[in-house]
Amino acid sequence: MSTPAGTVLALRALGLGDALTGVPALRGLRRAFPRARLVLAGPATLSTWLRDLGVVDAVLPTEGLTALAWTGPPPDVAVNLHGRGPQSHNLLRALRPGRLIAFRPPEASPADGPPWPENDHEVERWCALARWAGGWCDAEDLRLPPLPRAPHVVVHPGAASPSRRWAAERWAAVVAALAADGHDVVVTGTPSEAELCAQVAAADPRAVDGCGRYDVAALAQLVGSAALALCGDTGVAHLATAYGTPSVLLFGPTPARTWGPLVDPQLHKVLWHPRPGDPPGDPHGATTDVRLARTTVSEVLAAASELLASLLDPVVSRPRAPLP
Repeated sequence: MSTPAGTVLALRALGLGDALTGVPALRGLRRAFPRARLVLAGPATLSTWLRDLGVVDAVLPTEGLTALAWTGPPPDVAVNLHGRGPQSHNLLRALRPGRLIAFRPPEASPADGPPWPENDHEVERWCALARWAGGWCDAEDLRLPPLPRAPHVVVHPGAASPSRRWAAERWAAVVAALAADGHDVVVTGTPSEAELCAQVAAADPRAVDGCGRYDVAALAQLVGSAALALCGDTGVAHLATAYGTPSVLLFGPTPARTWGPLVDPQLHKVLWHPRPGDPPGDPHGATTDVRLARTTVSEVLAAASELLASLLDPVVSRPRAPLP
């Protein structure tokens, strides 16, 4: 299925992890509408970075579910990669596109698209919509151009919600052990996580506190070139997946089957400890999730040691280059 040369507007006004899990669907839309100009409505810094990587052609700065500042003729096709609707559907309908492609919410007016898949992995969910529109994509489309490998190790202790944050003192113990083994450790975080990063980086004077120092492109360069990344269920985890950076990932309220890495399983160690009778996971919860709290410092260090040792193995497979 294709469209004459025109404009395809895709809405995904979410954070870094969401942007990266949406890359395969954006590549699928490119294949569905190869002659069209592909515009991403999303946060300015994230969307501009994806534009500079060639994933999209242009950016419409958009923060969350706010009115879209679209000017000029209506887009030929609008695609909702943001959510199940109806609010996100209505934002796109307000632009009067020639066609709206979106999942069909049962409680709203029909959209041009398949029914919402309830339990799919985030990547597969949006790829399914792009494939429905005629553009093939799959997990291989997560890949970004690989970067030369450097010796530093990235530790990212923060997360958007407390339920996805491992204890700061445990992260500090990990940093101290890695630095004691001679690794160059860089602790990263957002400006609002300065206190957390300072506490973690203070575990060893050789650790670098890089909190708030990196924009999206610089953070991607840092993680994409690292020997290892350690973090929770955050955008940094998805950067590691996209660049083929070995990673130790600490999951809590959300299982890896819906948000974890889908390529290069040999490069990623996912730690997750559910038990029968656990309460439902809340990725936006106010306290550390019980499944995440069960992860120990010793198992994080064991996973890190295994991955770092594998870098010395000439047989370890490396990620392939991204598909066009």
